[in-house]
Amino acid sequence: MVVVSHGMEPDPILNYGNHLALDLWELSWEQLVRTPSRLTAEPVNQAERARMLRAAEEQGYFDGYRGVRISSSGRRFLVEDATVWNVIDGQGIRVGQAATFSRWTRLP
Repeated sequence: MVVVSHGMEPDPILNYGNHLALDLWELSWEQLVRTPSRLTAEPVNQAERARMLRAAEEQGYFDGYRGVRISSSGRRFLVEDATVWNVIDGQGIRVGQAATFSRWTRLP
């Protein structure tokens, strides 16, 4: 399964991706940790992505997410049944958000 996360910057930067996430988004580790997470979606899909992230922020998580994402080379893929949750530190402070999914389909 893919696992990816971002921090709390004004324009959140990806701060973790497992090997499968790196492969799917076609990024090296060095590239991943410099990438604003909004760039994992095409501009046309960024507003919908932002709504989902706000819902996860308010509820603590969001499950059953389905949406189109884009790799660094422009390859599009449909993510299905993803779960997004708030990452909380030991003091109970939200330090980011993470997502996981195991179903995706590459799109033409």
